[in-house]
Amino acid sequence: MTDTREFTDADGIAIVYDVHPAAGDARGVVQLLHGVGEHAGRYARLITALTDAGFIVYADDHRGHGRTGIRQHGGPEKLGRLGKGGLCAAQAAIWQLTGIIRDEHPDLPLVLLGHSWGSFLAQMLVNDHPEAWDAVILSGSALRTPGSLNAAPLNARWAGDDATGFEWLSRDPAVWKEFDDDPLTTGEPLLKLFGPIEAAKMYGRPRKDLDRDIPLLLLVGRDDPVGGPRSVHKLADEYRTRSGLTDITTLVYPDARHEIFQELQQDEVRADILSWLDARIPAR
Repeated sequence: MTDTREFTDADGIAIVYDVHPAAGDARGVVQLLHGVGEHAGRYARLITALTDAGFIVYADDHRGHGRTGIRQHGGPEKLGRLGKGGLCAAQAAIWQLTGIIRDEHPDLPLVLLGHSWGSFLAQMLVNDHPEAWDAVILSGSALRTPGSLNAAPLNARWAGDDATGFEWLSRDPAVWKEFDDDPLTTGEPLLKLFGPIEAAKMYGRPRKDLDRDIPLLLLVGRDDPVGGPRSVHKLADEYRTRSGLTDITTLVYPDARHEIFQELQQDEVRADILSWLDARIPAR
Protein backbone atom coordinates (compact mmCIF):
# COMPACT_ATOMS: atom_id res chain seq x y z
CA MET A 1 0.00 0.00 0.00
CA THR A 2 1.40 3.38 -1.01
CA ASP A 3 2.63 5.53 1.86
CA THR A 4 2.47 9.30 1.29
CA ARG A 5 4.98 11.26 3.35
CA GLU A 6 6.72 14.62 3.41
CA PHE A 7 9.96 16.23 4.52
CA THR A 8 10.94 19.87 4.89
CA ASP A 9 13.68 21.22 2.65
CA ALA A 10 16.34 23.79 3.56
CA ASP A 11 13.95 26.67 2.78
CA GLY A 12 11.10 25.31 4.87
CA ILE A 13 9.08 23.96 1.93
CA ALA A 14 7.24 20.69 2.51
CA ILE A 15 8.18 18.17 -0.21
CA VAL A 16 5.48 15.54 -0.70
CA TYR A 17 6.59 12.07 -1.76
CA ASP A 18 5.22 8.56 -2.05
CA VAL A 19 6.81 5.28 -1.05
CA HIS A 20 5.56 2.30 -3.06
CA PRO A 21 6.54 -1.00 -1.41
CA ALA A 22 7.92 -3.91 -3.39
CA ALA A 23 5.79 -6.97 -3.95
CA GLY A 24 7.59 -9.63 -1.90
CA ASP A 25 11.26 -9.38 -0.98
CA ALA A 26 12.81 -6.12 -2.15
CA ARG A 27 15.89 -6.38 -4.36
CA GLY A 28 16.46 -2.66 -4.85
CA VAL A 29 15.08 0.87 -4.66
CA VAL A 30 14.18 3.20 -7.52
CA GLN A 31 14.15 6.96 -6.98
CA LEU A 32 11.88 8.41 -9.67
CA LEU A 33 12.26 12.01 -10.91
CA HIS A 34 9.36 13.40 -12.97
CA GLY A 35 9.49 16.10 -15.65
CA VAL A 36 8.64 19.80 -15.67
CA GLY A 37 5.00 20.82 -15.30
CA GLU A 38 3.89 17.38 -14.12
CA HIS A 39 4.05 15.15 -11.02
CA ALA A 40 4.85 11.66 -9.77
CA GLY A 41 1.24 10.49 -10.02
CA ARG A 42 1.53 10.26 -13.81
CA TYR A 43 3.88 7.24 -13.51
CA ALA A 44 1.46 4.75 -11.93
CA ARG A 45 1.88 1.98 -14.54
CA LEU A 46 5.66 2.22 -14.51
CA ILE A 47 5.71 2.22 -10.71
CA THR A 48 3.45 -0.86 -10.60
CA ALA A 49 5.75 -2.71 -13.02
CA LEU A 50 8.76 -1.85 -10.85
CA THR A 51 7.14 -2.82 -7.54
CA ASP A 52 5.83 -6.08 -9.03
CA ALA A 53 9.43 -6.81 -10.05
CA GLY A 54 10.70 -6.37 -6.50
CA PHE A 55 11.68 -2.70 -6.36
CA ILE A 56 10.64 -0.18 -3.74
CA VAL A 57 9.85 3.12 -5.49
CA TYR A 58 10.27 6.57 -3.96
CA ALA A 59 8.71 9.35 -6.05
CA ASP A 60 8.40 12.97 -4.95
CA ASP A 61 6.55 15.91 -6.45
CA HIS A 62 9.48 18.28 -7.00
CA ARG A 63 9.70 21.88 -5.84
CA GLY A 64 6.78 23.89 -7.28
CA HIS A 65 5.16 20.80 -8.80
CA GLY A 66 2.14 18.63 -8.10
CA ARG A 67 1.05 18.35 -4.48
CA THR A 68 4.25 20.04 -3.30
CA GLY A 69 3.57 23.02 -5.58
CA ILE A 70 -0.08 23.36 -4.56
CA ARG A 71 0.94 23.63 -0.92
CA GLN A 72 4.00 25.76 -1.64
CA HIS A 73 2.06 28.33 -3.68
CA GLY A 74 -1.32 28.07 -1.97
CA GLY A 75 -3.07 26.95 -5.14
CA PRO A 76 -2.59 25.90 -8.77
CA GLU A 77 -1.89 29.30 -10.31
CA LYS A 78 1.90 29.10 -9.93
CA LEU A 79 2.38 25.38 -10.57
CA GLY A 80 5.79 24.68 -12.09
CA ARG A 81 7.51 27.68 -10.51
CA LEU A 82 10.33 26.54 -8.27
CA GLY A 83 10.34 29.37 -5.74
CA LYS A 84 13.21 30.48 -3.52
CA GLY A 85 16.54 28.98 -4.51
CA GLY A 86 15.31 27.90 -7.95
CA LEU A 87 16.95 24.97 -9.69
CA CYS A 88 19.70 24.50 -7.09
CA ALA A 89 17.13 24.24 -4.31
CA ALA A 90 15.03 21.77 -6.32
CA GLN A 91 18.10 19.60 -6.87
CA ALA A 92 19.08 19.86 -3.19
CA ALA A 93 15.62 18.71 -2.10
CA ILE A 94 15.86 15.64 -4.34
CA TRP A 95 19.28 14.84 -2.87
CA GLN A 96 17.76 15.24 0.61
CA LEU A 97 15.24 12.53 -0.31
CA THR A 98 18.12 10.34 -1.53
CA GLY A 99 19.57 10.61 1.98
CA ILE A 100 16.26 9.50 3.47
CA ILE A 101 16.22 6.50 1.12
CA ARG A 102 19.79 5.53 2.01
CA ASP A 103 19.01 5.78 5.73
CA GLU A 104 15.96 3.55 5.35
CA HIS A 105 17.48 1.00 2.95
CA PRO A 106 21.27 1.07 3.41
CA ASP A 107 21.81 -2.43 2.04
CA LEU A 108 19.73 -2.25 -1.15
CA PRO A 109 21.00 -1.10 -4.57
CA LEU A 110 19.68 2.34 -5.53
CA VAL A 111 18.56 3.16 -9.07
CA LEU A 112 18.03 6.75 -10.23
CA LEU A 113 15.32 7.06 -12.91
CA GLY A 114 14.67 10.49 -14.40
CA HIS A 115 12.38 11.61 -17.22
CA SER A 116 12.85 14.84 -19.20
CA TRP A 117 13.64 17.64 -16.71
CA GLY A 118 13.98 14.86 -14.15
CA SER A 119 16.67 13.34 -16.36
CA PHE A 120 18.57 16.63 -16.40
CA LEU A 121 18.38 16.80 -12.61
CA ALA A 122 19.56 13.18 -12.57
CA GLN A 123 22.57 14.08 -14.72
CA MET A 124 23.46 16.86 -12.25
CA LEU A 125 23.09 14.52 -9.28
CA VAL A 126 25.30 11.89 -10.91
CA ASN A 127 27.95 14.56 -11.54
CA ASP A 128 27.86 15.64 -7.89
CA HIS A 129 27.32 12.28 -6.16
CA PRO A 130 28.39 9.37 -8.39
CA GLU A 131 28.96 7.20 -5.34
CA ALA A 132 25.23 7.22 -4.53
CA TRP A 133 23.91 5.29 -7.52
CA ASP A 134 24.09 1.63 -8.54
CA ALA A 135 22.31 2.21 -11.87
CA VAL A 136 20.85 5.18 -13.77
CA ILE A 137 17.97 5.31 -16.27
CA LEU A 138 17.33 8.48 -18.29
CA SER A 139 14.18 8.88 -20.40
CA GLY A 140 13.43 11.71 -22.84
CA SER A 141 16.84 13.16 -22.06
CA ALA A 142 19.41 15.16 -24.01
CA LEU A 143 22.96 16.40 -23.92
CA ARG A 144 22.60 19.60 -21.90
CA THR A 145 24.30 21.96 -24.36
CA PRO A 146 22.89 24.66 -26.66
CA GLY A 147 21.94 23.03 -29.93
CA SER A 148 21.48 19.61 -28.37
CA LEU A 149 18.74 20.62 -25.92
CA ASN A 150 15.75 22.14 -27.71
CA ALA A 151 14.39 25.31 -26.14
CA ALA A 152 12.09 26.10 -29.08
CA PRO A 153 8.30 25.53 -28.97
CA LEU A 154 8.13 21.77 -28.50
CA ASN A 155 4.84 21.33 -30.37
CA ALA A 156 6.05 23.19 -33.47
CA ARG A 157 6.04 20.21 -35.84
CA TRP A 158 2.45 19.34 -34.88
CA ALA A 159 1.14 22.91 -34.98
CA GLY A 160 -2.14 23.55 -36.76
CA ASP A 161 -5.67 24.85 -36.30
CA ASP A 162 -6.74 21.69 -34.50
CA ALA A 163 -3.60 21.24 -32.39
CA THR A 164 -4.03 20.93 -28.63
CA GLY A 165 -0.43 21.92 -27.87
CA PHE A 166 0.24 18.53 -26.27
CA GLU A 167 0.85 16.44 -29.39
CA TRP A 168 4.59 16.41 -28.66
CA LEU A 169 3.99 14.31 -25.55
CA SER A 170 2.64 11.15 -27.20
CA ARG A 171 0.79 9.82 -30.24
CA ASP A 172 -2.12 8.89 -27.94
CA PRO A 173 -4.83 11.62 -27.92
CA ALA A 174 -6.01 10.35 -24.53
CA VAL A 175 -2.68 11.46 -23.05
CA TRP A 176 -3.19 14.99 -24.39
CA LYS A 177 -6.61 15.21 -22.74
CA GLU A 178 -5.46 13.67 -19.46
CA PHE A 179 -2.57 16.13 -19.21
CA ASP A 180 -4.83 19.09 -20.03
CA ASP A 181 -7.50 18.01 -17.55
CA ASP A 182 -5.10 17.16 -14.71
CA PRO A 183 -5.32 19.82 -11.95
CA LEU A 184 -1.71 19.08 -10.94
CA THR A 185 -0.10 19.75 -14.36
CA THR A 186 0.73 22.88 -16.32
CA GLY A 187 1.46 23.27 -20.01
CA GLU A 188 3.53 26.43 -19.55
CA PRO A 189 6.96 26.03 -21.21
CA LEU A 190 10.00 25.57 -19.01
CA LEU A 191 11.59 28.86 -20.05
CA LYS A 192 8.52 30.79 -18.91
CA LEU A 193 8.21 28.86 -15.65
CA PHE A 194 11.87 29.12 -14.64
CA GLY A 195 12.98 32.31 -16.37
CA PRO A 196 16.08 32.56 -18.57
CA ILE A 197 18.64 32.72 -15.76
CA GLU A 198 17.42 29.60 -13.98
CA ALA A 199 16.81 27.77 -17.25
CA ALA A 200 20.42 28.44 -18.31
CA LYS A 201 21.62 26.66 -15.16
CA MET A 202 20.48 23.40 -16.70
CA TYR A 203 23.28 23.53 -19.26
CA GLY A 204 26.20 21.27 -18.47
CA ARG A 205 27.99 18.10 -19.50
CA PRO A 206 28.75 14.75 -17.91
CA ARG A 207 31.55 15.09 -15.41
CA LYS A 208 35.05 13.98 -16.36
CA ASP A 209 36.30 10.82 -14.64
CA LEU A 210 33.38 9.90 -12.40
CA ASP A 211 35.58 7.23 -10.76
CA ARG A 212 32.53 4.96 -10.62
CA ASP A 213 31.40 2.79 -13.51
CA ILE A 214 27.63 3.17 -13.23
CA PRO A 215 25.39 1.15 -15.59
CA LEU A 216 23.39 3.63 -17.69
CA LEU A 217 20.22 3.09 -19.74
CA LEU A 218 19.10 5.83 -22.15
CA LEU A 219 15.56 5.69 -23.58
CA VAL A 220 14.25 8.06 -26.26
CA GLY A 221 11.46 8.30 -28.81
CA ARG A 222 12.59 8.79 -32.39
CA ASP A 223 10.24 11.81 -32.71
CA ASP A 224 11.09 13.36 -29.32
CA PRO A 225 11.51 17.13 -29.88
CA VAL A 226 13.37 17.81 -26.61
CA GLY A 227 16.59 16.12 -27.66
CA GLY A 228 15.83 13.12 -29.79
CA PRO A 229 18.13 10.26 -30.77
CA ARG A 230 20.96 12.44 -32.11
CA SER A 231 21.30 14.33 -28.83
CA VAL A 232 20.97 11.18 -26.72
CA HIS A 233 23.67 9.40 -28.74
CA LYS A 234 25.93 12.42 -28.10
CA LEU A 235 25.12 12.14 -24.40
CA ALA A 236 26.05 8.45 -24.42
CA ASP A 237 29.35 9.26 -26.15
CA GLU A 238 30.19 11.87 -23.51
CA TYR A 239 29.46 9.43 -20.70
CA ARG A 240 31.85 6.98 -22.36
CA THR A 241 34.65 9.38 -23.26
CA ARG A 242 34.44 11.96 -20.44
CA SER A 243 33.02 10.02 -17.52
CA GLY A 244 34.55 6.62 -18.21
CA LEU A 245 31.31 4.62 -18.13
CA THR A 246 31.49 1.28 -19.96
CA ASP A 247 28.00 -0.22 -19.50
CA ILE A 248 25.78 2.11 -21.57
CA THR A 249 22.63 1.00 -23.40
CA THR A 250 20.68 3.31 -25.72
CA LEU A 251 17.20 2.34 -26.90
CA VAL A 252 15.35 4.37 -29.55
CA TYR A 253 11.61 3.75 -30.01
CA PRO A 254 10.29 4.21 -33.58
CA ASP A 255 7.48 6.77 -34.00
CA ALA A 256 7.46 7.52 -30.25
CA ARG A 257 7.42 11.09 -29.03
CA HIS A 258 8.58 12.53 -25.70
CA GLU A 259 6.70 10.60 -23.01
CA ILE A 260 7.63 7.03 -23.82
CA PHE A 261 5.99 5.83 -20.59
CA GLN A 262 2.70 7.20 -22.00
CA GLU A 263 3.29 6.08 -25.58
CA LEU A 264 1.52 3.43 -27.66
CA GLN A 265 4.42 1.00 -27.09
CA GLN A 266 4.70 1.70 -23.35
CA ASP A 267 4.39 -2.02 -22.54
CA GLU A 268 7.56 -2.63 -24.57
CA VAL A 269 9.33 0.25 -22.80
CA ARG A 270 8.51 -1.11 -19.36
CA ALA A 271 9.58 -4.62 -20.39
CA ASP A 272 12.90 -3.26 -21.69
CA ILE A 273 13.57 -1.48 -18.40
CA LEU A 274 12.82 -4.59 -16.35
CA SER A 275 15.00 -6.76 -18.60
CA TRP A 276 17.87 -4.28 -18.28
CA LEU A 277 17.48 -4.15 -14.49
CA ASP A 278 17.29 -7.98 -14.25
CA ALA A 279 20.76 -8.21 -15.81
CA ARG A 280 22.25 -5.75 -13.32
CA ILE A 281 20.25 -6.09 -10.11
CA PRO A 282 19.09 -9.73 -10.00
CA ALA A 283 16.14 -10.77 -7.91
CA ARG A 284 17.09 -12.22 -4.55
